[in-house]
Parts: sequence; structure tokens; C-alpha cells
Amino acid sequence: MEIGNQSEYGKIESLLLKHPKHALISQENIDDQWSELGYSSAPVFNEALEEYEYFITLLKSEIKDIMFLPQNDNTGIDSVYVRDSSIVTPHGMILCNMGKAERRGEASAVEEYSKKEDIPILGSITGDGHIEGGDLIWFDKKTLAIGRGYRTNDEGIRQLTELTADFVDKVITVHLPHWEGPDDVFHLMSIISPIDTNLALVYSRLMPVPFRELLVERGMRLLDVPDSEFETMACNVLAIAPRKCIMLEGNNQTKQMLEDEGVEVLTYKGNEISRKGAGGPTCLTRPLLRIG
Repeated sequence: MEIGNQSEYGKIESLLLKHPKHALISQENIDDQWSELGYSSAPVFNEALEEYEYFITLLKSEIKDIMFLPQNDNTGIDSVYVRDSSIVTPHGMILCNMGKAERRGEASAVEEYSKKEDIPILGSITGDGHIEGGDLIWFDKKTLAIGRGYRTNDEGIRQLTELTADFVDKVITVHLPHWEGPDDVFHLMSIISPIDTNLALVYSRLMPVPFRELLVERGMRLLDVPDSEFETMACNVLAIAPRKCIMLEGNNQTKQMLEDEGVEVLTYKGNEISRKGAGGPTCLTRPLLRIG
């Protein structure tokens, strides 16, 4: 199977998801896990299914090949956020070793599925190394940015740099802020969503100065999410093609900023599948192949 995802805005040709019916499983299962996993409140199972089905219809407007991870006894309700358990390269998947201990079984579930579907695997982050997929952004085909925070550590970055040395020229480490502490969900993609080769949505107030300066030096036009919409994940936006994206509904100022730049914006209601678990549309998806 052809894979390759060295862009965050190229047209998605192939996508991996995990449906809530296979991640959340049931209301009883949700009720057993949500509090320990740090959700703001318990997702309502039937409403989550409805929201997700609509989310899939938006994805299908651009993406032909959508694959679904099956239910796996080694994963919990967080596994609906499929982005974090793997990294995609043109030479195969890299399986992550999750910084959140409760999610460590997700990478093995992806490995099992990948072998079954003949998806190539390049390697794994192991031992004391930790990386979550939400901390990684492809700047271009030869440049990676990796957020160093509570979910991704120095050893994980070292192992990833080694695994990608043959085809990545530069790995940029971005030191993330403490923000709400180690129990909060805060990734590099919490503060930046690339929309096109020269356009990105950002939240500058939490962005390290050297990283923001680098974006500007690279000719990126930065659209700053307003404070009032950061907490509602306005900065977590999935580009499904250049200047075509999906975001959570209700973030109207950010949506208007994007539309003023000629971006086509699709929205979904994500109270159950996104807001309660702090995982937006990028978190819910693992692009396997992007073109451009």
C-alpha cells in the first residue's frame, strides 16, 4: 500500500480513522473511563455516533480511501484520536510510544492492523522514548517540527531523528509551554494548523518566539486565533486539501478569517467527539497519503 504524509495541507488521498463504535464502544464503557482519562465530562455515546457520521460525510467530500481501525481490547476511549499513535512517512509507519500511559496500547493496535493491511512499518519509538503524533508537523518533505512537551520527550525525538535520518534533512525541536500542566492535552498542533504552503492558523500567545520567527522567515502568513476561541479548539483545523479545511462549528471569528483568505471551511458539531476529550479534527484523523 502506498503511503506518504510529508505535508499537513496536501490533498488527502488515503485516511485512517477509528470509529467511536469501536473506540467508545458503549455508554457503560465511556462511564468507566472518562474521568480517569481527563475528559471534561462523559461523552454521550449515541450523540457521538451521530456527530461522527456527519464528520465522515465531510471527509468524503474530498477523500476517496478511508480505512477504519477495528475494536481492540488493548485500547480505550482515547483511541478515537487516531493521530497520536503513529507517524506516517513515505518509507512506512513509525509507531509511537505514547506519553500518556493509559494510551500505550494504541500503537500495538495500529501495528496489528498495518500488518494485516500490508501497510509498511518503518520502526517504533521504544523504551524511555515518548512521542505522540499530535506533536509532529511536516514543514516540507525534508523538514520536521516536533513539539517537546509533556507527551513527547528528548529520547523520543532522538529516536525519531534516527529513524528518519535517510530522508529528513532537519528536525526542529519546539519547546512547548507548561500551560495547564502534565495532565492537560497540549500538543504542538494545539497552537498551529497549516492550511496551505504559505498560510497557517496559529495561537501566538503560547508559541515559542524562535518557532514563530521561523514561520515568518519561511514566508508563512499567520492567522491568529482570538483568545475567546482558543479554548474551543479553533486552532485545531484539518486541511483536507490546500485551502480546504474542516473545523469545529461555533468558532465564527476564526472561520471568517480563513474565508477572508479564500479558504473553504467545512464545520461539524463536535461536542461529544471533540470538545469533551479535547481532540479536534486533526486528532480524529491519521492521513496515510497526501499529494502535494
